[in-house]
Formats: sequence, structure tokens, C-alpha cells
Amino acid sequence: MKTAQHYQLAKELYAGIGVDTEAALAALRQVAVSLHCWQGDDVRGFLSKRALSGGIQTTGNYPGSAQTPEQLRADLDFALRMIPGTHRLNLHAIYADTAEAVELPDLAPRHFASWVDWARERGMGLDYNPTCFAHPMADSGFTISSADPAVRAFWIEHCRASRKISEYFGRELNTKCVTNFWFPDGYKDTPYDREAPRYRMKTALDEALAEKLDPRYHLDALESKVFGIGVESYTVSSNEFALGYAASRGIAYTLDAGHFHPTECISDKISAVLLFTRELLLHVSRPVRWDSDHVVTLDDELQAIAQSLVRTGLLSRTHIGLDYFDASINRVAAWIIGTRNMLKALLKAFLEPTAELQRLELEGDYTARLALVEELKSYPFSAVWDYYCESMDVPVREAWLQAVRQYEADVLSKR
Repeated sequence: MKTAQHYQLAKELYAGIGVDTEAALAALRQVAVSLHCWQGDDVRGFLSKRALSGGIQTTGNYPGSAQTPEQLRADLDFALRMIPGTHRLNLHAIYADTAEAVELPDLAPRHFASWVDWARERGMGLDYNPTCFAHPMADSGFTISSADPAVRAFWIEHCRASRKISEYFGRELNTKCVTNFWFPDGYKDTPYDREAPRYRMKTALDEALAEKLDPRYHLDALESKVFGIGVESYTVSSNEFALGYAASRGIAYTLDAGHFHPTECISDKISAVLLFTRELLLHVSRPVRWDSDHVVTLDDELQAIAQSLVRTGLLSRTHIGLDYFDASINRVAAWIIGTRNMLKALLKAFLEPTAELQRLELEGDYTARLALVEELKSYPFSAVWDYYCESMDVPVREAWLQAVRQYEADVLSKR
């Protein structure tokens, strides 16, 4: 009862500045965040037990990580019960559910049939990623841009197979599957020739992405990075390379919150990128000093990302995925915290008097613009969020934490 009462008071306050809270909640219900499967098992996957490489590192040894596809799906099911709305799952190639001994280029839709069945039962969509790291064919530090033709061919075939799997996901679930291509290629020390690897990557990508697939079911996206562990001096798929390739080839560009210099924010890049690409993929994480992929918190940058998407109507052209992996805390809780925070940030953006603020800005009334934006920060957004959670039959506020603790005692601690 108190939640509903608080919401009614908040509804009246927001109405006073021209904000319809019911419309904001209706908009939020349409948002599907793509949860990243790799938070549940520290990016190990099920195809092999190779150590991580390619600038990726997971820290911590909290008990209870998923060891099988069934355990990972059970953990995801529990997390989704704590998160309002219907969302998506983002799979990496190494999460194939199969008893076959299969190499990456030979992966096929049948190796992911159980994931499709699971997603269909829950009314969810799937997204996908080729796994171009933690493999002997990536040990040189190069994959699709390698100077070795055999190495390039291996990864080209893996990317081709990944696109077929993506289209299969889309057709089976009747929702577009976004397939993100990220390559760890680069040099630890300063290279002599910066152009040749990028030329090889461009040419190889053209081969890998040559087949036309149905855009209703599949979308290619290319991700950039400024550096990684072991490739501190030069990354082949830099911001300029990836953005130029995506814009010129008509595919999506992927902005990862941790893949830029610490003084850069992807929230400021969203509006620029979408002037030149039809669609955008976000990998939302929280970098701390470097691309450390901490659990997403409701910080200024997350709110700025949501504002950039909502204020000018760019959300409909953007696919939101999460990308962090923390093994120092309960992994299921990490999913819940990050996803709920992403949704909170979007709700706060939906609760802005956008038309009025745009009018003030166009008229040059920057005093009123600043005053209203600052006063909004103390409006009772949390009452609207609590009401949304209750109406979607998920725990309100921190009540979910007790459920996680019980799940840890009953399930995770026994693995």
C-alpha cells in the first residue's frame, strides 16, 4: 500500500512539470537489456578450459560459479526473477551446449539449440559474439589481422559461422540477433607498421561479412578498443578503424564504456555515431582506472548514457548490452545490480520534461535550463521505480538481496 501511495504523490509532482509517469513506465517496459552470459562463470565457457587471454582478466574467487549450461541457465532464471521487464541474453561462442568436440569455425546452430529452446520458453531474444580470444590460434596476439594466412582463414571462418548462428537465433525467436565482432589484435610495444594489420583486418572482415543475411534477424556490429593487457601500444581495431568500417559498410558500431581513455565518456559519442550509422550497440560496463569491467552502478556516466539515448529519441536505434565480469562478489547479484541500475538510469531519463528543456535551450534561457535540470535531481524518481518493480512482481528495493542469499545457501554454495 505504501508503495502505491508514494507513487501517487510522485505522479502528481512530476505532472506539475509536464511529465507523465505512466507514459514513462510504458516506455521502460519496452526496453530489453541484453544480459551477458559470461558474468555467471568468469568467461570460461563450455568448449574448453583454456586460460583467458587477449587483454581479458577476471579477478576474484567467490564460490558458486556456473560449471555447466544447466547451472548457468538456472542462475540466469533466478536473476531474471529479480529484474523487472523482459530482457535478452548475450551468448559467446564458447558457451555452446554440446557434447561434441568442435572447433570454433565448425560451430553450427545445432550446438545452441538448447539455448534457443530456453529463450523461446521465456519470450526472450538472444544476441551473439564470436570468441576471438583464449585460443591457440590467437596466441600470437593477432587473429583476423594476422600476417599468417592460415590464422586469418581460421578466424574468418569462425566469423562466418557466427553470423549463421546469429541468423538462426533471429529466425527461431523472431527478433533481431546482434552479433558483435571484437578482436584483441595488437602489439605490446610500439609497432613499425601501423597500416598493414589494419588493411589485413579490413580485407578479412569484408570476406567474413560478405554473405547477405536477412536484416530482420541479424545485425553485424564492430567493436573498438584503445588498448588491452599485452597490447598496450597498438590496437588494430581502434575507434577510428571500427567507426570508419561500420559507417562505410552499413553495419552497427559498438561503443564499450571501458574501451576508451579514462577522460572519455561514451555518452558524448552516442549522438555523433548515430549520425553516420543506422544502429548502435552499447556494451555498458564501469571502468575503474582501466577497462576493468566493474559491475554497473547508478553513477553519473550511466545516467548520461541513458539521457543521450532518451532525450533525442535514439533509444530505438540502440541495442543495450551489459559487459562486466566480477568474480569477487556473488555473480548472480552482479547481474541483478547492473541490470536494475541500467533500467533505473533509463527511467530517470524518461521522467525528464524533455520538450520543456529543449524549448528553454533553443530560446537561449540557459538559467532556467540549469535550474530545472538541477531541481529534477531531487524529484522522487525512486517512488516511481519502486512502483514499477511492484507492478512487475519483482522485489522492491533491497528485498532481492535476501532472496539471493537464500539461493546462494541452497544452490551456489553446493557446487
